Amino acid sequence: MNGSATSLDRLHDIVVPPPVPWWPPAPGWYVLLALLVALLFFFTIRAWQKWRANAYRRAALRELDSAHTAAAVSEILRRTALVTTPRITLAGLSGPQWTEWLATHSPTPLPQQVGEQLANEIYRDADGPHDVEALRHYATHWIRHHRKPVPTDT
Repeated sequence: MNGSATSLDRLHDIVVPPPVPWWPPAPGWYVLLALLVALLFFFTIRAWQKWRANAYRRAALRELDSAHTAAAVSEILRRTALVTTPRITLAGLSGPQWTEWLATHSPTPLPQQVGEQLANEIYRDADGPHDVEALRHYATHWIRHHRKPVPTDT
């Protein structure tokens, strides 16, 4: 044995500290968890509100499946529009004025055939042959994509 201070005989094994425990977590993790729970709660409430606000759209789309005449489709469109627009605005609209109002509140242009059906065929005989598929397609798109009109200051 060598008595010098640098002798290898005097070395001891390295003492390894115990591993860092996973629990309990640091306070920052609690803050992050609380933030995630709050965000989840917020987005769940927003999704629920949006789902409830669009209930009239879902009901109108279900009714539209059983509409076989232009008058029935027009009635469904009018009831859907009454949810977002004051009655006084829509009550006096019929024929070309009604189709013009629909066209201005739609993200897509109103096809001419559909406009003519809405303006004229609602007064025709319900027993005659009618092709309302294009009208139902437009009505479906309008119901899904219309937005509340922006109020104008007059």
